[in-house]
Amino acid sequence: MNTIVTLDNLWMGRPRSIAAALLESEGHRAVVDPGPGSTLDAFRQQLRAHGIGVGDLGAILLTHIHLDHAGATGALVRENPRLVVYVHKNGAPHMIDPSKLLASAQRLWPNDLQRLFGETLPVPVENLRILEGGETLSLGSRQVEVVYTPGHASHHVSYFDKMEGVAFVGDTTGVRIEGNSFVMPATPPPDIDLGIWDKSFAAILERKPARLFLTHFGYSDNPSEHISLFRERLHSWAALAEEILHTAASDSAAMDSFMSATHAEISQHLPTGEADHYAFSAGLNLSFLGLARYLRKRAAAAT
Repeated sequence: MNTIVTLDNLWMGRPRSIAAALLESEGHRAVVDPGPGSTLDAFRQQLRAHGIGVGDLGAILLTHIHLDHAGATGALVRENPRLVVYVHKNGAPHMIDPSKLLASAQRLWPNDLQRLFGETLPVPVENLRILEGGETLSLGSRQVEVVYTPGHASHHVSYFDKMEGVAFVGDTTGVRIEGNSFVMPATPPPDIDLGIWDKSFAAILERKPARLFLTHFGYSDNPSEHISLFRERLHSWAALAEEILHTAASDSAAMDSFMSATHAEISQHLPTGEADHYAFSAGLNLSFLGLARYLRKRAAAAT
């Protein structure tokens, strides 16, 4: 039996915010991006709904190590020490020792880190399988190609399932909540880079996937159109952030202007409830912070 199942982690009690993917093939079960520690109970419930438990999993495939994608990994390995965890080489040290990752996250969420993401436990080095891109993973009879796709994060990879033509792209192609056509960026600090991001779009399209699987949230069935729309909005938002940074009286005023303008844009395409859900799932304030950091680094390099 070869199946791909969407698991809704019900982040903060919200459906369609964070998706994990359960891949089954000939008795082998793997999960792409299990989510944060705060959704472990929902994750276990989702597995039980499909007749399995954490002990039945063989592998975790991480697109990148941001807490909303990978935070639950250490707890799952503690529960099932046989789990193999695939992660890019640049992200691996932070899975072994998440202290720097957590310190960075604490600066972004000084009052809400535990509530949003729960506990993040280290992963023993012996459980890790280090990726660089270019590998092919055998998961049962399923062959999964690993492609390095930085831009959103310097340690981001995407997984291409050759059996069903699905590309598990993490955050490389942004946020598109299943059931809507609107696509928007998620650009948190610290290492957004639009130049190399464009190359990642090309790497995805070269493989001609039939569908994209997004952590936020679910399937997108026209990859070429999706990526074209996303790339256009990504560069548009970067230009907006650059303009606001040049004119705003302060950083806080710049963030307020950016969030107001982008939320108004989202609201042109979606009803109020869905617009708010997009803004929550992507973290509009973090998108501004990531773009501002990128633009300032680019300006400094140019001088």
